[in-house]
Order: sequence, then structure tokens, then C-alpha cells
Amino acid sequence: MWLFLVFITLVFGLLAGYYAWTVYQKLEESQIGHPRVAELSSIIHQGAMAFLKKEYSWLAPFVGVVAILLVSALGLGAAFAFILGAACSATAGWIGMYVATNSNGRTTYAALKGIEDAEAGVDLGKSDAPAVEKHTAAGDALEVAFSGGSIVGMVVVGLGLAGLSLAYLFLNDVTALTAFGMGASSIALFARVGGGIYTKAADVGADLVGKVEAGIPEDDPRNPATIADNVGDNVGDIAGMGADLFESYVNSILAAMAIGATYAFTQGGEVLGLWGIGFPMFLAAWGVFASIIGCMMISQKAPFASAVRSITKKLPGMAGVVQRIEDGDAAFALRTGTFVAGGLMIAGTFVLSILFFFSNSMSVFLSVTSGVLAGIIIGIVTEIYTSGDYRFVQNVAASSDTGSATVILSGISLGMMSTGIPVLLICLATIISYYLAGMFGVAVSAVGMLSITGISLSVDAYGPIADNAGGIAEMSELPEGVRKITDHLDAIGNTTAAMGKGLAIGSAALTALALFVAYSQAAKIDKIDIMNPYVIVGLLIGGMLPFIFCSLSIDAVSKAAGSMIEEVRRQFREIAGIMEGKGKPDYERCVSISTHAALTQMIIPGVMAIAVPVIVGFVLGKEALGGLLGGSIVTGVMMALFMSNSGGAWDNAKKYIEEGHFNGKGSPNHAAAVVGDTVGDPFKDTAGPALNILIKLMTVVALVLAPLF
Repeated sequence: MWLFLVFITLVFGLLAGYYAWTVYQKLEESQIGHPRVAELSSIIHQGAMAFLKKEYSWLAPFVGVVAILLVSALGLGAAFAFILGAACSATAGWIGMYVATNSNGRTTYAALKGIEDAEAGVDLGKSDAPAVEKHTAAGDALEVAFSGGSIVGMVVVGLGLAGLSLAYLFLNDVTALTAFGMGASSIALFARVGGGIYTKAADVGADLVGKVEAGIPEDDPRNPATIADNVGDNVGDIAGMGADLFESYVNSILAAMAIGATYAFTQGGEVLGLWGIGFPMFLAAWGVFASIIGCMMISQKAPFASAVRSITKKLPGMAGVVQRIEDGDAAFALRTGTFVAGGLMIAGTFVLSILFFFSNSMSVFLSVTSGVLAGIIIGIVTEIYTSGDYRFVQNVAASSDTGSATVILSGISLGMMSTGIPVLLICLATIISYYLAGMFGVAVSAVGMLSITGISLSVDAYGPIADNAGGIAEMSELPEGVRKITDHLDAIGNTTAAMGKGLAIGSAALTALALFVAYSQAAKIDKIDIMNPYVIVGLLIGGMLPFIFCSLSIDAVSKAAGSMIEEVRRQFREIAGIMEGKGKPDYERCVSISTHAALTQMIIPGVMAIAVPVIVGFVLGKEALGGLLGGSIVTGVMMALFMSNSGGAWDNAKKYIEEGHFNGKGSPNHAAAVVGDTVGDPFKDTAGPALNILIKLMTVVALVLAPLF
């Protein structure tokens, strides 16, 4: 029976891979018919892949050493699962980077060609350029960018589900299988920290010297750091984000499987066993199907997309919805695809709950639904706090009247305040799901949040592709209308991705809690007594770790950005004719600075996340380790919310001013906002998102090694 269940989930994982391959083949058919665009796309592609190759060469010995230690401590099964998890995570990052860097130039050219086809003879540099978006240009560019993003999303969930299924097929042991999550988390942490250091070092250097000091536009080809900045967008926001969501996805499933294997709904009742193991995997499998349908609603390049749209048109009230998508309304298309996937997910969860749990089906279904709804609402709250459409970001922008110091203070205040509602929602989802179905309910609510990762990540990954396309348009000196379209698509992606960020933050807390419970079961800990001094010590150490981790990450960005700033200033000063466009900037030197900083500075934070739980477990005991995990979850979630939302608010306050508010570009207000944005860059793109991985990695390390403590 269990072989049949695993085979079905494996098929759905392969289905995601088939979808990604089919879309990739269609994407490859679109060529770049502009020499400069093709050249820049190739330079960014080569730089990104070279960094990833070097990063993986650094990580391979680490994976080998940990695997050898696991063999000696826990046997071949755990080592096999660890290596497979690390390999799947690395492969997801590699494929995602490859596809994204082959999609950026195609997106630029699609926008250019669409404009030329729709408005032949129109002067695209004039103020009437935005009207072109009503024609086919924005729709064509969206099609290409989202195709690239959907490949990234489907590869992540496909490898995650297929990898878990294969590992379980060979091991048939949930305890050993948890090492798969440890491998995935290890690669994800290094990728997220390394990618974050790379991209923010380049971004900060390019902004502070280029925008503020030299007064030149973003992505201006005269700026030596601009290539490193565009490479960094892929390194951090594609490879890093893909590895991040890969580990979140698989660890949520693993936590639910570990609890489900030994869980009984009633005291003394029958243990769920196989049904508790299979349900999270089937939830994820159905999420793959729901995500594929959602992507088909958005992309015409998707296989069978025309058939899905034809069927949808016949449903009551849906003809106008489909027509609006086909007319090229990007924001509406992305939201509709996500909501369709979410609706299918909830409907499928209802059916699966009945099939798996009979009399307890409604308890499980409502547990999953409570988690999904909490994640969606957290996403909405995140958007309200970080979007320029609302007063919070507008207030941060207004504070630029009195300089950069008040911009920074208002952003910090906003980030701290923004933790309130999300934390209360996480608490509410935890209590509801626990009341309905115990800790198994809490665990599957996290799986529910991440079940449509396929389409959530597709929307997330589409944003950096559109952003890169805009940079290529600027460096290629294409008509202004092209950049307006790519910026428009990027802005839509940032807004739509707020829901994905909410799901990621909420699921991180719930998954870490579920993994914590699984650790307690594996270590045979009945309760954590805070009157025990060893537990208090563990709590304090755990609460401290996110702060030390953030300090190391931000300091790494600061040092690397300092080197980048000095290099850009040197080139502006020493290369003759660079500001007139006659001298050629040394792009490779800036790429080298970011690469060296990312690789050398990512080691200590990554090793710390694995070493500290092991040391505390062996030296202070399993109860102290339980305290450490509890302390890290509390402060880690708070810091992740605070830093991500502060950074997002500073970023969008800058963009709000650039739109013409508060004296617009080039004003003292703009300069103050750029300083705030550079402070926020490592907050939202390096330290903040990596904290989600940190708390889960430490918990899964404790879970894997629990038999030894």
C-alpha cells in the first residue's frame, strides 16, 4: 500500500518537471533580435552561472564532511537522505538561475518588439509611451517573464516532491528521511546568505555612488557596478530564493510526516501511521496540480493552456475574467492565477481529508484552511505595510523632508509595529489548528500554506526577471517605453509577491513549531521546564543567535559594499571619459568584489547554524537544546518580520519619491530615501529572509541528531 502512495506522489513531482520542461522548450523558441540586448543577457548569464559554480565548489566539501559524520553517527540511510536533499536543493538553484538569466533579455526584446509592432512610427521616448501598455507589448513581456518564473517554481516543487518520494521509497523510514530536510536547509542557508551578500554589495555600491553621488540613473551603463547588480538580482532573488522556498516546502512536509507517523486523534486511539505520513505528501501533490492550473490561467505558453481557458470561459461569470487576462492585464492575471490555485487547493484538501481521516476529516480540513487563510491575511498585511499605495510607506517617504536619519528612524518604527498583526495571526492559526487536530493540525496547516509554492514562487521569480529586463533595457539605451513596461511588470510582481512573503513567514513559524514537537518526541522530552537553569540558558542562547546571525550578515554586506563603493569611485575618477560614455567601465572587477565577499563571508553564519545546536545538545543536554530552539523561534520570527518589512518600506518609499512625490528624483528627499533603501537592502534581502531558514535548520539538525542526545 505504501509503495502505491509513494508512487502517486512521485508522479506528481515528475508532472511538475514535465510542465517546466515543456514551457522551457517554448521559451527557447523566442529569440533575441537585438545585438546589444543579447550581449548583455549573455554577460549576466555567464557571471551568474560562474558564481554559482564557484559557490557549489565551496559547498561540496562541506556536504561531504557532514555526510561522513552522519554515516558514523546515524548510518548510511541518514547520509543518503542528507546528500539527496542537498543535491536537489542545489539542482533547483542551478536550473532556476540558468532559466532566469536566459529569460531576462527575451523579456526586454518582447517588450521592444511588442511596442514596435503595436505603435510603428511612434516616438517611444515621449510621454505617451505608457499608453503602449494597453496594446500587446506588456502582455508579450509578461508572457516571457512569467514563463521563466513558472519554470523556476515548478522545478522547485517537482524536485522537492520527487526527491522526498524517492528518499522515502528507498528508506521507508521517516526518522532517517528528516536528514533530507537538513541537507536542503544547509544549502538554502548558504545560498540565501551568500546570494544576499553578493546582490546587496553590488546594489548598495551602485546606488550610493551612481544615483546619489554621480546623479546617473539606475542601471546606467556608465556605472561599473551595474553588471554585478544585475547578476546579483539572479544570485539572490532566483537561486537564493529558490533554495529558500525549496527547504521551506520540504521541511513543512517532513514535519507533518514525522508527527503524523506517531499521532493519534484521541488519547489511547489508533496511531495514524501510514495515513499520517501519506496525507502531507498528497497535500503537496495536489498543490502541484493546483499550481499548474493556476499557471495555465496566466501563461499562453503553458501546455494545454488554451484548453483550460476554453473550459473556464464556459463557467458562470468567468468569460470576462479570461478575456481580461488575454487582453494583457498583468496584475489581474497574476492575482487570478494565484486565487484559482488557492481555490483548487482548498477544494482538494476537503476531498483528501475525507479520504484519509473519515470521522476526523473536518478537523483536519479546517486546520489546513486556518493556516492558508492566516498566510493570505499576513500577505495582505505585509502589502499594506510595504506598498507605496498605503499611508505607512508614504509616511516614510514624507520623513525624507528632514533627512536620511528620520527616514531610517521611521522605517525602523514601521518594521517593529508591523510584527503585531502577523504574530497574532500565527498565534490564532496555531491555537485553532491545535484545538481541532492537535499538533498534527498545526503541522498540516503549514503544509497547506506552502502547498501552492509552485505558483507562489512563479510569481516571485517573475519579478527579478522583469527587473533584470529593465536593467538590460537601460544599459542597451532602448526607448524609454521599454523600461516603463519592465518597471510596470516589476512593480506588479513586487505587490503580488507580498502574499508569497506572508505564506513564507507564517509557514516558517508553524513549521519550526512542528519540527520542535517532532524533536521533543524523538528525544523523549515530555515537557520543557523553564525553572530548569539549563533550559533558561538554552532559551537565552537561542534568543541571542538570530541577532548574532543578522550582525554577521549585515556586517558582511557593509564591508563588501564599502569595497564596492571605493572601486566605483576609483573608476569614475581614473577612467578617462567614463561619464561621457567614451571610457569603458571595468565591470569584471566589481563582479569579482561581490563574488569574493559572498563566498568568504557566508561560511561563519552557515556553520554557526549547524554547530551551535550540536554543541548545546552534547554539552548542556537535550532539554537545554529544546530551550535553545524555543528561544530562536521567538526572536527569529520577530526579527524576520521586522527586517523584511522595514526593508520593503524603505525600498518602496524611494520608489514613491521617484514617481514624482516629495520633489521627485534628484532632490534631497530622493537622496535621503536612497540612503534608507541601502540600509534596508541587507535587512530585506540578506538577513531577514535567511532567518526563516536559520530557525528551521537548527530545529531539523536537532531532530536528526535527537537519538544521540
